[in-house]
Amino acid sequence: MAGQHFLLDLLAGIALLLWSTRLVKTGIMRAFGERLRRVIGRATANRVRACLAGAGVATALQSSTGSTLLVMSFLERGFLSLAMALAVLLGTNIGTTLVVQALSFDVSALMPLLILFGVVAFMLARSPVVQNVGRVGIGLGLMIMSLGLVGQVAGPLRSNDVLVLVFQQLSDEPVLALVIGAALAWLVHSSVAIILLIMSLAGAGVIDTHLAMVLALGANIGSGLAPLGLSLRSPIDVRRALAGNLATRLIGAIAVLPAIDWIAPVIAAIDADPARQVANTHTAFNLVLALAFLPLVDTTAGLLARLMPEPEEPVAEKQLSLLDEADFDRPSVALVAASREVMHLAEIVEVMLREAIVTFEETDDVRRKQISRLDTRVDQLQESIKLYLTRLTRTALDEDMSRKAFDLILFTTNLEHVGDILDKTLLELAAKKQRLGLHFSQEGWSDIRALHRETVEQMRLAITVFMTQDVEMARRLVEVKDRIRSFERSAAESHIARLRAGTLASIETSSLHMDIIRDLKRIIAHLTTVAYPILEAGGELSTSRLRKKKTVA
Repeated sequence: MAGQHFLLDLLAGIALLLWSTRLVKTGIMRAFGERLRRVIGRATANRVRACLAGAGVATALQSSTGSTLLVMSFLERGFLSLAMALAVLLGTNIGTTLVVQALSFDVSALMPLLILFGVVAFMLARSPVVQNVGRVGIGLGLMIMSLGLVGQVAGPLRSNDVLVLVFQQLSDEPVLALVIGAALAWLVHSSVAIILLIMSLAGAGVIDTHLAMVLALGANIGSGLAPLGLSLRSPIDVRRALAGNLATRLIGAIAVLPAIDWIAPVIAAIDADPARQVANTHTAFNLVLALAFLPLVDTTAGLLARLMPEPEEPVAEKQLSLLDEADFDRPSVALVAASREVMHLAEIVEVMLREAIVTFEETDDVRRKQISRLDTRVDQLQESIKLYLTRLTRTALDEDMSRKAFDLILFTTNLEHVGDILDKTLLELAAKKQRLGLHFSQEGWSDIRALHRETVEQMRLAITVFMTQDVEMARRLVEVKDRIRSFERSAAESHIARLRAGTLASIETSSLHMDIIRDLKRIIAHLTTVAYPILEAGGELSTSRLRKKKTVA
């Protein structure tokens, strides 16, 4: 019976360690996610800067998997080259070692302070950023607590003859130990948690430092395996970068493994504490990897491109880009090509808009993920159109062509904003409705569907106005916006009336209901902007509103 309690305590300590690591990552992403994305987005100047940016982001997140997936989102959208992505990933490997270094010291005195600060900040602060900083404090405190718990529980393992024999045999099988370390890191998707666990076991004397170092090398391999398994259907450049990241770790581990008997005394001479030796091995390994492979990122990118060629698409599925800079000496042709690409962009956004409302009636996330992938395509296409037109405006264009290029950039930007509202707001509301098991009242859902139909019609009209440049249609587009404003007020009044009447479904979904209406109205506002340049050119705009049409006698 005592053995069962012992095993349960050990598993509870490990579970708490995994959960606290996840809590830190979640808090950092929610508090500073956009800032971290901007750091990566600016890391394109050179490989050293990219590596340092990766180290900074991973230091904040303390999750190699989370950091890697964040980098891959930029590579997928075309904001990073393959070589720069490889440089950033080398930096993320270094960044994830820093919290391991900090926790290899005795920081148990900070545990109550971190948890107390975290709870106070999370429960009393009104700012979401401060609340999530509190979440990070709780996570770090629980991480320290879990390491202490694992160390206390693991201490008696030193006197267990069976386990001592198993670990001795494992020490004599370094390749098997390497595989076990990789499997553990892959299984829990957190090399940081596994390294901290290995440190605890080494510090408690359960495993010798030689075995602990080999397990740590394996954990580094496993942290490269985890994101690769999550991205099997991603674009080819993403898979190349993840394969390159895994290959560098694998090559490094295979190179270091035969020399571990020579390396171990050198590490021990720096610090006699077994836990510190594991942390130093982990940091030194990733520093050496960065120094060895950072100068080779361009070569590695070229090699990966040859070893992993673009998959051959069926002719019917190939996406033809019409944006050719060779047309810059024929600006009218270039503008027509850009207009056709904008139309393609608009069609994708219209599909997203039509399908988004259906997700509120579904019980799975299949459609939401499909729409999210479309938004990635929207971002890529909008970026390529914007860059193409920006370069075109640097050539000799007359006034009309310059205005046309500006209008195209404005429309693509607004279409991209519509895609973001659908992906990052409406789909999140659908996920929240599903997660909480909420249901709209019949009248409330009818109002939402009616406004969605109006939004789809406004989308179609906006595309027609863009194509035809027709002044009368542009007037209709703006007039419909005014009518929808009245519809929104009416829907809000009806919703409030149901709240006063005590309609349970309306009470439960009140915030959700109003947020959906607000977001649909925002979409309509973005779509309507296509009309204003046409109305202004036709003299149909006053300073603040549509000019009244003259009555024909």
